[in-house]
Amino acid sequence: MTPKDELLFLALGGSGEIGMNVNLYGCQGKWVMVDLGLTFADPLYPGVELVLPDLAFIEERKDDLLGIVLTHGHEDHIGAIPYLAADLGVPLYATPFTAGLIRLKLEEEGLTKEVKLHVIENEGSFNLGPFGFRYVPLAHSIPEGNAVLIDTPHGRIFHTGDWKLDAAPLLGEPSTPEELTAIGDEGVLALVCDSTNVFNPEPSGSESTVRDGLMQTVAAAKGRVLVTTFASNAARVQTLGEVAAATGRKLCVAGRSLDRIISTAKAAGYLKDFPPLVDWDDAMDLPRSEVMFIATGGQGEARAALSRIAFDSHPIKLAEGDTVVFSSKQIPGNEIAIGRIQNALATKGIIMVTDRQAEVHVSGHPGRPELESMYRWIRPAILLPVHGERRHMAEQARLGLATGIPDAVVQSNGDLLRLAPGKPTIIGHEDTGRLVLDGDVILPADGATMNERRKLGLHGQISVAVALDAKNRLIGEPVLRTQGVPVEEDKDAFLAEAAEEAAAAVAKGSMEQEALRERLRLAVRRTATRWTGKKPIVDVLLIRA
Repeated sequence: MTPKDELLFLALGGSGEIGMNVNLYGCQGKWVMVDLGLTFADPLYPGVELVLPDLAFIEERKDDLLGIVLTHGHEDHIGAIPYLAADLGVPLYATPFTAGLIRLKLEEEGLTKEVKLHVIENEGSFNLGPFGFRYVPLAHSIPEGNAVLIDTPHGRIFHTGDWKLDAAPLLGEPSTPEELTAIGDEGVLALVCDSTNVFNPEPSGSESTVRDGLMQTVAAAKGRVLVTTFASNAARVQTLGEVAAATGRKLCVAGRSLDRIISTAKAAGYLKDFPPLVDWDDAMDLPRSEVMFIATGGQGEARAALSRIAFDSHPIKLAEGDTVVFSSKQIPGNEIAIGRIQNALATKGIIMVTDRQAEVHVSGHPGRPELESMYRWIRPAILLPVHGERRHMAEQARLGLATGIPDAVVQSNGDLLRLAPGKPTIIGHEDTGRLVLDGDVILPADGATMNERRKLGLHGQISVAVALDAKNRLIGEPVLRTQGVPVEEDKDAFLAEAAEEAAAAVAKGSMEQEALRERLRLAVRRTATRWTGKKPIVDVLLIRA
């Protein structure tokens, strides 16, 4: 598909899901990409931590791709860059703080020469073929959250990225209502808008209110205090620095990603009054009431600092009477992992505070009143919800139409949408998918490896080795080994019967090797199914004498 004299939109990620944002705009034979994010794996992908977008559509057209424009530095918007950007062979564009985070990723992967990174000043502009871009600052939970205003021959797009309204932001200066209204006055064809919190009837709230809630919570604590939050939430990190100073506590940080955010934020001119940090050993020698930790791992990540602290495998130690504050929203799907950590903390007698007990977190995404304000300021002809599950995007479309936007389109990953000329229309569907980072290897999320691993997890595995002479007659007895097959007390009896069935399969007569291998496999699996109700993977090794 090559865009003609038209304006096309195609999401390869982030539409129908929260995370892994990848958006393509096409016009006059050329494409641009806005964001290149990843998402985090769930139990559907055993052994995998990171899930990446499948970019096959644009990889096949990379000669027509002009560049990748990044709205801000969250992993679901920039996280796939070190794994996928080099293959696309186009430059990246980002504001200074976001560029700093990207540069660290590229350095870690040894890609600084392969991937060209252009740093655009805040509120700066640049052109890519028929597209003009201008960064428009909006409040979010990370410095330099930006919308991009995209000029095209068919009209302007206001692509919000992630955003909220905050009358008292701690970091950065978001655009004012007057500035956003001026953009609307000049005319906007389409508002491409974050849908995450559309079901929230209240505004998301200001970081300044979180500061007050955290100040009260930490001031009331008697022992050591640990606050866990998203490492990327530099505004929250700034808040916690202020809280530590105001409550007379030395500050200690646990988590490599926190170290990276703090150093990058300082290099970009943020966190100017952040208190000096103490290391773990010095922190543990301080009186318990004089130290506060900031740690990663509030979503239950097994290898993050909080999990290791909860299970006593970290130099930082907490004990009865200490306090852990969860200054982040519990992401759906992480309940079990978070509960596991909280139960471990509760067993130690540690006090826990979440956003249900105190105002220790606000979201970085807009609630309904904020969305309605943006609609009034921008006044687009078309609303295009993104960054949400289907239910979020459908609800935002209803809200936009009810607020007076003339048209709204609910699309999914792979839907090819013509925004102009004419009425916005889905004109086709392109294949999209997911990739997984499995160790150091990128694989299809639904390919052979993942399917086999799921089957192993569900049913277990049996290996059977059979020695045969030149006439396919059995030598000795079949040897079987099991992994994850639910036979324990009766395992010897099961193995004996499975070996008998394997021997009987051989005795049925000679046949070519692969047919014999399949007969043996089915005989052993049928035995396992009779015993367990499971259908394990059966691997057959034929040994010729």
